[in-house]
Amino acid sequence: MAAFRWMYFNEGVLKMALSDLKIKQSKPRDKAYSIADGGGMFLWVTPAGGKLFRWGYRFEGKRKLMALGKYPDVSLAEARERHSEARKMLAKGIDPMAARKSDKAAERAVVENSFQRIASLWLAHWQDGKSPRHVEYVKRRMEVDILPRLGARPIAEIEAPEVVAMSKAIQDRGARDIAKRALETVGQVFRHGIAHGYCKRNPAVEFRPRDVLKSATKTNYARVDAKELPALLRAIEVYQGTHVTRLAVKLMALTFVRTRELIGAKWSEFDFEAARWDIPADRMKMKTDHIVPLSKQAIELLDTLKTLSGQNQYLFPGDRNPKKPMSNMTILEALKRMGYKGRMTGHGFRGLASTILHEQGYNHAHIELQLAHAPRNAVSAAYNHALYLEPRRKMMQDWADFLERTQRGGNVLPFHSGAA
Repeated sequence: MAAFRWMYFNEGVLKMALSDLKIKQSKPRDKAYSIADGGGMFLWVTPAGGKLFRWGYRFEGKRKLMALGKYPDVSLAEARERHSEARKMLAKGIDPMAARKSDKAAERAVVENSFQRIASLWLAHWQDGKSPRHVEYVKRRMEVDILPRLGARPIAEIEAPEVVAMSKAIQDRGARDIAKRALETVGQVFRHGIAHGYCKRNPAVEFRPRDVLKSATKTNYARVDAKELPALLRAIEVYQGTHVTRLAVKLMALTFVRTRELIGAKWSEFDFEAARWDIPADRMKMKTDHIVPLSKQAIELLDTLKTLSGQNQYLFPGDRNPKKPMSNMTILEALKRMGYKGRMTGHGFRGLASTILHEQGYNHAHIELQLAHAPRNAVSAAYNHALYLEPRRKMMQDWADFLERTQRGGNVLPFHSGAA
C-alpha cells in the first residue's frame, strides 16, 4: 500500500506530459506505474488495466494523495481542471481533500434534511390506515405539484413565499382546490419535520389559503327545469348509444348519487336481498359510508345490467380498459348526444331530485342525508349514514315511481304516496 501511495515521489515515475493518445496506448504491467502530467498530477495504471488520475501534494508537512477521477469516465481535460482548482485552493492555505470531504458531508446533510426526504418519512407514517386509492392520490399530487418546487430544498430553509409560489403555480393552471390541498399536505410535512427535529417552524401555517389563493367559485351545474323532465326521461329511454351507458344514466336519475360515485360502483357494494347499495367511505366526498336504498325499479335495472357487465367487478366498465370504470365524461357525452349539451349534467339529477322532493314536502334532513350533504364528524359518521333509513327508503321508492309515471305519461305527475 505504501508503495502505491508514494511511488509518484520516486524516480520510477515516467517523466512525460499526458495526452489522450498516451493514455489510450498505456498498457497494464505486472506492477502499477505512473505517468506524470505536471504539477504533481499523474495517471496511475493498475495491473488490472485501470487508469486513475491522481495528484500528490503536501499540506502542513504531510504527504497527501487526491483522486481526480477514473479514465475515461473523467477526461484528461476534466482531470486537469479539477487539478487546477485544487491547486488554487492549496495556494490559499486550504487542504483540498478536507474541503472535498466537508462539501460531501454538507451535500449529504442537504439530502438527508431535504423536504423530499422528510415528505417521504411523513408519507410512510401518515398512510397507515388510509385507503390505497387515497394514498396513491396524495403521492401523485406530491410528485407532480409539490416536490418539483420544494423537494430539493433543505426543509429548515424553506420560507413562506416559496410555499405560496408552489400553491399559486397549481392555481394558475385552473386547479384551485388542488392548490389548497397541496398547502394542507405541505403543512403536514412541516409538522412531521418539527416533531422529529428537522425544522423549527411551519411556514405553511403563517398564512391562510384565502390570503394567497383566489376565492372558490361556486359551481352551478347545468340542469333542466322540472317541466322539462318528461322529455329528458323519454330521451334517456330511447338513447341510441350503448345499453350500459343508458342504464348508467337511468341509475343516476333513480339514485341521484354523484357521478364519480356512480361510475366507480362495484357489484360487491350491492345487497340485493336488503335492496341497498353501500358505498364505502373512500369513494365518498364526505369520506363516510353512504347507504342508497334501492327502489324496485333500480333492482330491475341492476338485474338487466348484470347480464351485460356482471362478469366485471365494475357495473360500468370502461370501453377501452374494462379493468377500470368508465370515464367520468361518458354520462355528460351521452346527455350531449341526447340534445342536452349545456342544459343538463349528471350532477343535475341531484339538483332536480332535491328541488322536487322539497317541493313535495319531504323532510329536509332525509333529503340532505340521501344527497350525502349532511355534516359528518368522527363521532357521528358511523351513525348518521344509516339515520332515517326507513323513511329514506320510502322516499326513494316514491321518487322512482314518480320518474316512471312521468316518463310514461309525458307530464310531470304528482307523487301518489305523499311526503315522508
